[in-house]
Order: sequence, then structure tokens, then C-alpha cells
Amino acid sequence: MQQGEGSEAQVTWEDQQNINRFGRLNNRSHELDDEIKLAKEANESLEDAGNELILSDEDVVRFQIGEVFTHMPTDEVEDRLESMKEEAAKNLERLKEEKESILAQMDELKKILYGKFKDAINLEED
Repeated sequence: MQQGEGSEAQVTWEDQQNINRFGRLNNRSHELDDEIKLAKEANESLEDAGNELILSDEDVVRFQIGEVFTHMPTDEVEDRLESMKEEAAKNLERLKEEKESILAQMDELKKILYGKFKDAINLEED
């Protein structure tokens, strides 16, 4: 292999924009991984709370709203938990869809950039 082989392609402004876009998408992908993990934990916590409420035989339970606990009827808490679970599930689904979209965009950019720069550029994570 000759020295400098694969690095002869000139980096145009458009190429640099694609490289920068790939970097931003990669960063967002990592942020989404963390957000998805937190959303899954929130879903599990809500599911656990719902299960505990089912096992409870009390008519009034403590329910946290913000930083304050309030006494509420069990039926009302069940309704609130259901709506919170639905909202959390929608949020998790939205995050997963965004992650899929970002990965698809990254794959397209990889094709473009590897097509031009071949081994002179590394877009893979170690």
C-alpha cells in the first residue's frame, strides 16, 4: 500500500457539511439511547405502581404530584396511573421512532462518505 493512498480525495464544503451532520446525528443517537433507557425505567416504575395499587386494599392512597404527596381515592389514582402509563408508552415509542430515523440518516451519510473517502474516513464506533 502506498503512503497516502485513500486520502487523496479533496474534502469539499458539501463533504464537510455531511461529516458535521453525521457527527450531530451520532451525538443525538447517544442522547436518545439515554432517554430511551430512562423512558423504559419510567414505564417499569409506573407498571410496578399499578401492580402495587391492585394489591392494596385501601380506599385512599398517597399519590405524588410534583414534590407533594396527597391522599386520593384509589379509583382516581388508578385512572391517573393508566393515563400516565399511556403517555409514557407514547413517549417511548416516539423516542424509538426518532432513533430509527437517525440511524437511517446515518446509514445514508455513511454510504455517501465511504463512497468518496473509502478508508480515509472512519465513521464506526469502537
